[in-house]
Amino acid sequence: MQLSIVIVNYNSRFLIERCLGSVRKAITGIETEIIVVDNNSTDGSKEHLTDKFHDVRFVLNDDNVGFAKACNQGFRITSGKYVLFLNPDTILPESCLADCISFFETHPDAGAAGVRMLDSHGNFLKESKRGVPSASASFYKLFGLAAIFPGSKIFTKYYQTHLPEKANNPVDVLSGAFMMVRRNVFETANGFDEDFFMYGEDIDLSLRIDQLGYKNYYLGKINVTHLKGGSTKYNYRYVQDFYGAMNLFVKKHYSNKPAWYLSLLQAGIGFRKMLAMASLLFR
Repeated sequence: MQLSIVIVNYNSRFLIERCLGSVRKAITGIETEIIVVDNNSTDGSKEHLTDKFHDVRFVLNDDNVGFAKACNQGFRITSGKYVLFLNPDTILPESCLADCISFFETHPDAGAAGVRMLDSHGNFLKESKRGVPSASASFYKLFGLAAIFPGSKIFTKYYQTHLPEKANNPVDVLSGAFMMVRRNVFETANGFDEDFFMYGEDIDLSLRIDQLGYKNYYLGKINVTHLKGGSTKYNYRYVQDFYGAMNLFVKKHYSNKPAWYLSLLQAGIGFRKMLAMASLLFR
C-alpha cells in the first residue's frame, strides 16, 4: 500500500462528507486506504457515513478518546508506506496527494510534510508552518514584535513568517490538520503522545521527528482548504483543552530548563488563557 489516510471525526457529519468526496478525487492513480475513526459522534455521522462510503474502513469508538489516541488507533490498522493524518474540515485539490508523495520520494530526509493551508476565503493560515513555542518565540508573538517585523528571523520564530509562504522549506512544527508522515518514522517516534487529548500533539510529534534526525517540510506550493474551526467550537472547553495542552508540552519538553524559564513560559500561557477566557465573555 502506498498511502493510508486517517481521519478522526467527531460530530462533523457534513464537513467530513465533503472532505471524503475531495479525497476520493485526489487518490486517483494512488494505491490508497482510507480509515475514519469516529469518537462517538452524536450527529448521525456513524450511521450516515458507514452507509454512504463503502470504500472507507470505519473504527467506531464508544467514547471520545481524543485526537491523538484516535489517530494512533487508525494508524495501527494501516499498511501504507506514507500515512496522512487529515482533519475532517479540509478539502483537497486533485493533485495534492500525488505531489506530496513525489516530494517524499525525492527527499529522503523528509520525515513529515505539511502544506499551505487556506481558509474558506483563500486567506493563508499561519499555523501551516510554525516554530517550537519557546519562551522567546511566545514573547515576540504576544507583544506584537512578530507582527511589526514579519521578515525578521529572530522575531518571527512562532509562525516563521520570514520564510516564503509559497516555497518549500524545512520548519519546526507542522499542523495536525494535514500531516503526512513516513510510516517507519511515525513508528520509530512511537506515534502521537496520547497524554495530549486534543491540541499540542502535532507540535510534540514534529519535535520528536526532528530529534530523530528527519526534517519536517512545509510545502508552500501545495494548497489545501482548511475550514478552520469547522470541526471545533471556540468555547470554554476549547480554551481549557488548548492551554492545558500547552502546559503539558512545556512540562514534557522544558522540564530540564531553569526554574525562571519554566515560570516565564507558564506565566505566558496563563496570561494568554486569561485573555481567551475574557474574550468569551464579550462574544
